[in-house]
Amino acid sequence: MRAVGVKVLKNKLSEYLRIAASGERVLVTDRDTVIAELGPPQGGTALAVSDAALMTMIRDGLLTPARDPAGPMGPPKRLGSRSLVDELRQDREAR
Repeated sequence: MRAVGVKVLKNKLSEYLRIAASGERVLVTDRDTVIAELGPPQGGTALAVSDAALMTMIRDGLLTPARDPAGPMGPPKRLGSRSLVDELRQDREAR
């Protein structure tokens, strides 16, 4: 485990983020007092920012996750290129 002062961390942030991402914990200090700890994401943490934002909105009650991921229309159809072209022709002829 490493310790780094705020000023040094500010100047070498990329280096310390790489160290933390590799699995090593980095203690951030301000006048010899630990004020934060950097490390890799813990289990259950979203890897994408958008996922984290959605999880926060769900936790705060602003968003309710879908009960059925397929939705009311069922799972999406998987079409080959030939059937996709046929489907487009039928749709255009119906207009």
